[in-house]
Order: sequence, then C-alpha cells, then structure tokens
Amino acid sequence: MSGDSIKELSVPSELGVIADLAPVDGQDRPVWLVLGEDGQISRWDLETGEHTPVGITTVPLEPDHDPWDGHELRRHLHASSDGSFAAVVNDFGRCGEVLDLRTGELTLTLDNESDDLETVPFSLAFARHRGRDVVIHRADWNRLDVSDPATGRLLTDRASPVQTETEHSPEHYLDYFHGALRVSPDGRQVVDDGWVWQPAGFPTVWSLERWIEDNVWESEDGPTRIELCDRGYYWNRSVVWIDSVRVALEGLGDDDANNMLPGARIFDTSRRTQLPGWKAETALELPAVDGPAGRFFSDGVSLFSSAETGLSKWDLEKGSLIEEWEGFSPTHHHRGAGQFLQLADGLVRLWP
Repeated sequence: MSGDSIKELSVPSELGVIADLAPVDGQDRPVWLVLGEDGQISRWDLETGEHTPVGITTVPLEPDHDPWDGHELRRHLHASSDGSFAAVVNDFGRCGEVLDLRTGELTLTLDNESDDLETVPFSLAFARHRGRDVVIHRADWNRLDVSDPATGRLLTDRASPVQTETEHSPEHYLDYFHGALRVSPDGRQVVDDGWVWQPAGFPTVWSLERWIEDNVWESEDGPTRIELCDRGYYWNRSVVWIDSVRVALEGLGDDDANNMLPGARIFDTSRRTQLPGWKAETALELPAVDGPAGRFFSDGVSLFSSAETGLSKWDLEKGSLIEEWEGFSPTHHHRGAGQFLQLADGLVRLWP
C-alpha cells in the first residue's frame, strides 16, 4: 500500500517538543498522553484535536549517566488504560515516578539504583486487576513489585533474600536482571524481557493474578513462572502479546554472535514442554514467521512489524506477509483505536 493512506497532523505549539507519547488504549478513541521535553504531560485527542495539560513530571535527567552498548538514557512515558495515571521513567537509568493525573499529585517515587541498570529499560507497566489500576515496577536488579498507583501502597511486600559467598542461594533468591515488561491484553500475565549472566536474554512469563492474590514470590520462583527461550547476548528486543496467550519475540536464532535473522518466534504460554537439556519446562514454541523486523505490534490476530523501510502486516497462521506501508515506520500503537503513530519533525504521521 502506498503512503497516500498515511495522515499527517502538526503537533500543537502548546505541547512543545515531544519527548514521548503513550496510548490511552483502554478506549477505542485515539486519545494519547504526551510528554513534553519541559516535563509537561498533556492529554491529546487526535480525532478532535483537543489537548489539555494534566500533570508535570520532575524526574531528573541523570546527567552523569554512562551509556552501555549505545543505549542513551531516555525519558519513557507510560499510561494506565484509562489515562488516570502516568509514569515517567528514565530508561537505562535510575529514576522514575508515578502521577495521579486526576489530581496532578505524585504518588510514588521510583529509584532503580541497582546493578547493571544501564543494560535494560526501566521495568514498568500498568495493569488492571479486579477493576483497579496497579503498577508493576523494578525495585532492584532482581526484584519487581506491584503497587497501587493511587496511594503508592506496596501490594507485594516481602523481604528480599540476600546472597552471600558462604552459602547456597537462599529460598526465593532470583539471579535475573529484569528488563522491559509487557502485560497481556486480559491483564493476567506479565512477560519480562530480562537477562542472566553469562549475558543471555531469558524472556519469562508469570501470572500477575496469582502474584497479587496468592503468592508474593510468584515473580521469583512461583509455579506459573516459565521461561520462553534463551538467546546469547540478545535482549532489549521487540516483545509483544498477540493475544492473552501467545507472545511474539523478535529475532530467529539462539545467539547474537551467530547472526540472528529477521523473524518472529511465537510462544503459547498456556502450554508447556520439556526441552532437552533444560531443567524446567518452557512455554510451547509455535511455528516461527520469517521476515518481521524492528518494533512489533499486534491487533490481537496479526503481527505488525515496523522497520526502517516501513510497516508490515503478517499472517501468523500462514507465516506470510499480508500488506506493507512503505516509508511509514511507527514507533507507537494504540491498540484500542487500532492506530499506529510515528513522530517526525513536529508532525505525527498516523494510520489509519
């Protein structure tokens, strides 16, 4: 498909220079939260053009940050499904905060001071659990927590096990560096694009529902926690839920040193299998799709991949390319409105 179907809108001058956007994707209208470089957070309806300031962040920029592997520190905006709450964090950095946009109040200050924080984005994701918003966030290199974004109250209180040189690993000790988080569309599961030493990406999945309600150790060693695969020197890549069961990972292969190929590996998290040489069960791997590269998105049925050449749509059952939009490389997807967005030179480019 040609670029003629791509719409372009000018960014209103009141929004300033945009640092990041986040979809308010619990609704079917194209409403976005926008973070300006000055720290202002606004709500922008791309259908009506209306925009309103709703908060301001004071997360520091961490000028002493030392980039690793080219990962410059960047501000990342997250939105709850209805836009009541926002989080601003420094990916590959230490600082973040959660804001109640209904009042403009800061409800939770986040400090990611821990080992190797420069190797991963700041682990954070909003979710809905039994009708209320929760926020999942990294509290240490090997610890995640769930908190109430309205009050800042910790919902997964537990004492972190401490590893010493004179003993075996204590119960619940997790030797794992948490990475980018994605919550399944039904809000029941979390996928974590983390890594372990010797450096290998080990994306894992576990039940958010059980973590909050039954077992505060679920993210460490609970019975629902399963690994998807391991890939040497390969993490910080695209990970997306296709639906509430299937997860797609970018890249075909097991080791970045052996030239990973473009494609998507698909895993069914509702089924488990025992792989040769693995101590624990893993999620069942489905047939891969050759070709997708770049950022991954999904509408619940198909896989979309956004690379430098443009946006592509893929049939997961047939493993084939369905459609292409050349010259349109979106960085964000509003799942509720089905809208793809690319920010470029004071414009937003949209499809559809």
